[in-house]
Amino acid sequence: MRIVMIGTGYVGLVSGVCLADFGHEVICVDNDGAKIEMLNSGEVPIFEPNLKSLINKNVNASRLKFTTDLKESMRGANVVFIAVGTPSRRGDGHADLSYVYAATNEISKNISKFTVIATKSTVPVGTGDEIEKILSKNHSKDKFSVVSNPEFLREGAAIKDFKHPDRIIVGAECPDAIEIMKAVYRPLFINETPILFTNRRTSELIKYASNSFLATKISFINEMANLCENVGADVQALARGMGLDKRIAPKFLHAGPGYGGSCFPKDTTALIRTAEEAEVSLPIIQSVIKSNEDRKHKMVQKIIRFFNGDLNNKTLAFLGLAFKPNTDDMRDAASLTIIPELQNFGALIKVYDPASMKEAKNLLQNIDYKKNSYDCIEGADALIILTEWDEFRALDMVRVKKSLRSPNIIDLRNIYNPQSMQEYGFNYISVGR
Repeated sequence: MRIVMIGTGYVGLVSGVCLADFGHEVICVDNDGAKIEMLNSGEVPIFEPNLKSLINKNVNASRLKFTTDLKESMRGANVVFIAVGTPSRRGDGHADLSYVYAATNEISKNISKFTVIATKSTVPVGTGDEIEKILSKNHSKDKFSVVSNPEFLREGAAIKDFKHPDRIIVGAECPDAIEIMKAVYRPLFINETPILFTNRRTSELIKYASNSFLATKISFINEMANLCENVGADVQALARGMGLDKRIAPKFLHAGPGYGGSCFPKDTTALIRTAEEAEVSLPIIQSVIKSNEDRKHKMVQKIIRFFNGDLNNKTLAFLGLAFKPNTDDMRDAASLTIIPELQNFGALIKVYDPASMKEAKNLLQNIDYKKNSYDCIEGADALIILTEWDEFRALDMVRVKKSLRSPNIIDLRNIYNPQSMQEYGFNYISVGR
C-alpha cells in the first residue's frame, strides 16, 4: 500500500519507519525542511534505540522516503496518517489542535481519489468529526473517510511496541476504510495481534483513558511508598505482591519521583478538560495529577532532610535527567522541578545523562554537565540517581565511594539493594524501603 505519514516527530517517524518495514511504500512528510534534509542525509532527529538502522534499511530498499512535498506524496495514496504534535495549550490544559487542522487543510487540497485519513496524533473526543467537516468543504464523502488510530508507543521501546503491540485500535464506521486499515496492519493481524474496531469517538477516548489509568498506577504506588517508609514496609515487595494478581499486573508499579514525558502529563490534563466540557467530574484523575506534582516536591524534601536542612554549597551529583531511560525526552521530567528547587536551597549541581544533556542545557541553567558517571560523581557530597539507565545499574561502588567527598547515595529509582550499599559503607536511602 502507499502510505503518507504527516509529521516526522516521535510518533510519525517511528510509525512510518515500521510500516515501511512491513513492506508498505511510506512517504514521511514534514514542513520542517531542515528536519527532512537531516533525515535524507542519514541523521535522526530523535533518540530511539535501533531507529537509525531501521531507517537506513528501508530507505535502501526504496520503501521509505522523506519530503516536504505533500501534493506529490498524496498521488495514489491509500492512507494519509496525521501524526503531528498536540501539545497542551498554555494556561488551560486543552490539547492544541492547530497542527492537526493545518495538516487537514493541506490534505483537503490534494485528495484526488478515495483516501483514508487516519489520526495517529493523540486528539480529544470529537476531533475526527471536525476533520471530517473541514474535508467536506471541498469533497463529497465518497472521496474520503476519517478514522482514529491512536498510538501506544513507549519511548525507548517504540519499535518493539509498534511491531509487537498489545492491541491495535481503529475507530471507523466506513466498511471500505475498515478493509484498508486491515490491509495496513495485515502483518500484525496474521500474527494474531488483537485489532479492535470501534466507533471513532470511542477510539479517541481509549488513548486518553489508557494513559490516565497507567498514570494512576504510578501515583498509587508512589503513595504506597510514602506509607511504606512510615510503617517500615518495603514498596518493592509490596508491588510484587500486588502485581502477581493478574487483575492488577506488575507494570507501572515502580515507585519513583513521579511520571513525566510527552504523554501522561498532557493526556491526563486534556482528559480533565474534555470531561469539564461534557459536564462530568473525574475526581480520581484530578487527584492523580495533584499527587504527581506533589511527588516531585516530596523528593526535594527527602534530599533536604538527608542533609538536615542545610544544602548550602553542597555539591549534588545527579545521574539521569530524562523522564525515563532510553530517551532524550525532557518534557515534564522530574529533574526540571527537583534540580531548580535544590538550587534555591544553595545546592551546587553536577549532572550526567547518556542522551538528554543537549536538550537539558536549554532548560536547566547553572549546571555543571559532565562527560560520564564517574566524572559527575567526583568530589560530590552525594550521588542522586534520578533516571534508571542501565549503565547506572552496575557502577563500581568501590570507585564511587572513593570519588565522593562523603559516602552518600540517594537512590530515587530503587536500582540498588540497601543491604549491599550498607556493606559498602554508604549512607544510602531509597524510595519506599
